[in-house]
Amino acid sequence: MNQFVLRRHVTRLARYTVSLFSLLASLSVSAQLPDLGDNANFFLDTPETTKFAVIMTGPAVGDDNSSRFRQWSLSLHDILTRDYGYSSDTITLLYDRGDTSFVGGERVDGPTNREGIVGALDELAARVKIGDQITLYLIGHGSGAEEEAKFNIVGPDITGVEFAEMLDRFDQQDMVVVNTSSASFGFSSSLSSEGRVVISSTRSPSERYDPIFSGYFIEALDQRNGDRDKNNRVSMLEAFEYAKANVELWYEEQGRLAAEHAGLDDNGDALFSLNPAVDVADGRLAEIAYIDTLVDDSAGLSAEALQLKARIQELERSVIIMRGRKAEYLEADYWSQMETLLVELARATARFNAQYRPDDSTNSQITQPSQTNGASND
Repeated sequence: MNQFVLRRHVTRLARYTVSLFSLLASLSVSAQLPDLGDNANFFLDTPETTKFAVIMTGPAVGDDNSSRFRQWSLSLHDILTRDYGYSSDTITLLYDRGDTSFVGGERVDGPTNREGIVGALDELAARVKIGDQITLYLIGHGSGAEEEAKFNIVGPDITGVEFAEMLDRFDQQDMVVVNTSSASFGFSSSLSSEGRVVISSTRSPSERYDPIFSGYFIEALDQRNGDRDKNNRVSMLEAFEYAKANVELWYEEQGRLAAEHAGLDDNGDALFSLNPAVDVADGRLAEIAYIDTLVDDSAGLSAEALQLKARIQELERSVIIMRGRKAEYLEADYWSQMETLLVELARATARFNAQYRPDDSTNSQITQPSQTNGASND
């Protein structure tokens, strides 16, 4: 067995062990969950999970782009802090040359150059635990194709291959990369990996005009606008679909031929789907990759309440995974196991609302198996 294969097996075992103990710790009753396949070990939110965000904003060409990139960077930072439970300790903002003299500049942690990127990732590597989640947001200009595809930074630009090597050390964490730069496809393709969600604002090197995708992706997060299934959470799939639909509408309203086509890859094959869904190649992992932290709206909850909330989110996640694997089951087995999950979810939700939100009339939504994000109904 070569070193790469051995490392992958060790990583899978470590992630499985942590996921198993986290799941057992959150059980409120003894119902048996069905086998959910490999995805069961990825993006498993627990009270012990910490989510980190790294925003990398490259230098801008022109005043309009400079203003736009700055607005997107600060808005994203503020939204993650206000709505999703992040803080200055879990968000790293690398911005252009590291200037902090503008309004809001106190959020900037360093420059978007090679030294700044390496330093930020080194610091992050020293902090993360197995099973933590890292989301990287790239805002700026890109260029090139295939192995020469680059993200423009201060100083010598960085290629997708180089950046992928920097991320190799995070193979025991869940990772999302949202690359909203121009000509982002080649760079994004280099980052494709098992257990990783990669979003690209363009589908080819020829789409080199500055995309508007980033603005709509951030809008999907703002006030949870992208929450399509109304469970008060936004997944990467939902944010992607919201942004993509609004980009298409914008070009249509402008009467212009679309100059950008966003794609998503979450199965490690580097083949980005323009219309991902849980019943096709891409979409299953992105649907369970949520942006929010467990404590985003849980101020004042006891440790027991957080465990129960984690259990509810795990059951909702299991319903989503089970729904995406329906074709792998006999009809009777599928509905039997789905019923087990839904009954367990209903009981856990009722208990949480009764004990910790007795005056809350807006009970959390239960995701029914027929509610899909872009997939055909069951």
